[in-house]
Amino acid sequence: MTNASKATALIMAGKRSGTLDPLAEQAGVSQKAMVPVHGVPMIERVTRQVAACPDVGAIRIVAHDTDEIAALPTVSRLIEEGRLTFAEGRFNIVDSVFSGAEGADFPLLITTADNCLVTPEGYSEFISKCLAADAGGAAGLARDEQVKAADPIGQKRFYRFQDGAFSNCNMYWLGNEKALGAVEIMREGGQFVKYPSRIIKAFGLLNLIRFRMGWGSKEKLFAQISRRFGVKLVPIELSDGHYAIDVDNERTFNVTERILKRREPATLAG
Repeated sequence: MTNASKATALIMAGKRSGTLDPLAEQAGVSQKAMVPVHGVPMIERVTRQVAACPDVGAIRIVAHDTDEIAALPTVSRLIEEGRLTFAEGRFNIVDSVFSGAEGADFPLLITTADNCLVTPEGYSEFISKCLAADAGGAAGLARDEQVKAADPIGQKRFYRFQDGAFSNCNMYWLGNEKALGAVEIMREGGQFVKYPSRIIKAFGLLNLIRFRMGWGSKEKLFAQISRRFGVKLVPIELSDGHYAIDVDNERTFNVTERILKRREPATLAG
């Protein structure tokens, strides 16, 4: 990939409600993105992985409190290189994405500061599959068997389709500016498994019925949603179940630390 064709990465590191996250409070830090996981603040860890992906060019961190994030080693270096900038975080995910996308070069790779187990290879796999599918928008998914193989309790909720059960990997793709309209799907924060009424608002009642009944493959449902939004939306199945485990609560924090301790020598964690 040439620099001109590389994806711009948005790393979402804001505060959802403007209140202190329980994990941040427990760790004694001011924001969730700064919570250390196996000795490294989450946002520093994710920025390292995104920056090491050969298919990513510019990087934007979307955050409310930027000063302490900017002082982290990798973030500071990338700022000095002119590769990383900040965008203002808003108090909902949709407006934060709009803020991060303003003036950015498409396509956009969107990931989150708590995606501590995604590797540069994982981001490359996602980007290459999005490009191959000519996706206007896309979401990364991992099959339940692979997620459970990564850790039996790493993820508890799955979207069930005719072709299997999948978990969201918090990796999204916007191929062009027109696809920004589909971001409205996430206006109320997603979590469609937990709050099915949100599917009605985002996708319509018929698609809720199809989703709940497991009618059709994930590709068929995404095609139906694509017609609703006028953008080609594609489900991207990823090869590693670890990518579906993010640091969302104390349970997933402990799972992530356990995996990272196996993956990384202690001397390299910091």
